[in-house]
Amino acid sequence: MDPAEERLLAETEKWLSRLEEKAASMKALKKSKELDNSMENISAYIEDCRHFLSQKDYINAFEAVVYAWGILETLERLKLIECKKGT
Repeated sequence: MDPAEERLLAETEKWLSRLEEKAASMKALKKSKELDNSMENISAYIEDCRHFLSQKDYINAFEAVVYAWGILETLERLKLIECKKGT
């Protein structure tokens, strides 16, 4: 593995671990089908990331974890979900 791949793998694993911890504490602050779908998408992107890592497809793995973070942080900023402090 070249140094760029090693760095990409390390960053992906670091952010995936943090995301999984934070996503595990997600709590919806309102009820809606759209919000449920968005929360399911976070879980789906986490699964996609794990799949891509198992295939050694580090670019798509990183992309999946970044998408999931984007959805989670957007839902937090819109005050549609809350996550445990410290995650």
